Amino acid sequence: MIATKPDLLQFFKKTRSHSESICEPLQIEDYVVQPIVDVSPPKWHLGHTTWFFEEFILKPHKKEYKLFSEDFAFVFNSYYESVGKRVVRTDRGNLSRPTVKEVYSYRNYVTEQLSELLNEEVSEEIEGLVEIGIHHEKQHQELLLTDIKYILGNNPLTPAYRDDFQESTIESQKPQWIEIPEGIYTIGHRGDGFAYDNEFGRHKVFLQKFAIANRFVTNGNYLEFIEAGGYENVMLWHAEGWEWVQTHDISKPLYWHKTETGWQHYTMQGLNSLDPDAPLAHISYYEAFAYAQWKGLRLPTEFEWEVAQEHFSWGQRWEWTESAYLPYPGYTKVDGALGEYNGKFMVSQKTLRGGSVATSEKHTRPTYRNFFHPQLRWQFTGLRLAKTL
Repeated sequence: MIATKPDLLQFFKKTRSHSESICEPLQIEDYVVQPIVDVSPPKWHLGHTTWFFEEFILKPHKKEYKLFSEDFAFVFNSYYESVGKRVVRTDRGNLSRPTVKEVYSYRNYVTEQLSELLNEEVSEEIEGLVEIGIHHEKQHQELLLTDIKYILGNNPLTPAYRDDFQESTIESQKPQWIEIPEGIYTIGHRGDGFAYDNEFGRHKVFLQKFAIANRFVTNGNYLEFIEAGGYENVMLWHAEGWEWVQTHDISKPLYWHKTETGWQHYTMQGLNSLDPDAPLAHISYYEAFAYAQWKGLRLPTEFEWEVAQEHFSWGQRWEWTESAYLPYPGYTKVDGALGEYNGKFMVSQKTLRGGSVATSEKHTRPTYRNFFHPQLRWQFTGLRLAKTL
């Protein structure tokens, strides 16, 4: 929990402001585009995060609260089945109305109303809901950036988002293996500060002796895999991964382009020459697994990653792990609609650890568990290698 109510109010306002600053470089036409189902229009993100505060806090807890619009719950609900009907996810980009101007008016209205509420005496329950709402918006700030990158990166003009947006920092330490001894380790959130429900259920795991790389796999490392025929070697791939490669004609990471002058990749600064020393990004779990197989190594489990993370730098890339996204021992969903937040997705997905260049400040931590289907790669996803000793 945030230390004091004024701190919570300031944290809320700063978070709301940051979402809008992310959208400052956009043209009005950029706000509505939805190239694929996984990418939502920026306008929708701005509206959905606003609806979250309105639906779960203002409606039930602010006296005489008046909805900004009776129609916006249908437009901006994401997946909360218990709350009501909503626009089908694939149709978010078909909504020319409400306008961008109306969405910003909606944001201002809800921000003002919630600020008024926080200036009153409120319960710890409401403060906890506000904190969840803040971190929910921070999740969508990351999605905003990655969705904007997909929108612009799949435009044939490959326009830059922002000339000063740095997607990565070159790691300076020499490559080495970090050895972790066999033993019983405790996994999960300790209870200090904010965490999602999927991080709780602190429990012990037994780990065999292993080693984990202190550095990410780089673009140059992965280029060697491509040039060695990695995408043509069926023996390196899971069956589902191989089917995905064949069906979708996958031969390189997302945003990579092979040109007459060499390899290029799209970044938030536009189309640039591929930097071989930069951390690899935008690969699927299938590709991460195949690369590890090619190296005769493997991906770390999420438990190995959590135990070892204090020994290396992380946060530039979401890191694929070999762990399925599953509940910890004793996990129970919270009551009501917020029980749909994490628990119902604990099937057919892989866990990622760390964070990325798109992750907002004060949002990630060593126990944070992200999760995606194994074929997805529009996020800043990379990998580090591990081996059993």
